[in-house]
Amino acid sequence: MQEDVTLKITDREGVIHEVVAPTDMAMNIMEVVRSYELAPEGTIGICGGMAMCASCQCYIKSDHELPEMSDDEDAMLAEAFDVQDNSRLGCQIQVTPKLEGLEIELAPES
Repeated sequence: MQEDVTLKITDREGVIHEVVAPTDMAMNIMEVVRSYELAPEGTIGICGGMAMCASCQCYIKSDHELPEMSDDEDAMLAEAFDVQDNSRLGCQIQVTPKLEGLEIELAPES
């Protein structure tokens, strides 16, 4: 049974997009942003989702419980620009039913 979730994503221009993301395709937040073209081509997911570039850094605006940050993600954010307490790498957050209503903001392009 397919279950989609609705996400609110604020792009780098400050525009809020309400998007529907499938939970049955093993997608992550970065891939959702790319599929809806919410960031210019070549500015997000540069490393292909390997937690090696921080181009998909986003700020978690809602109160969702997310999976624990991996050591690779933590190390990449330690080197990234514009990092905040609520920063995560979109490529490291899998789309699951628990993300229903998640609100994020894309970090500025570094």
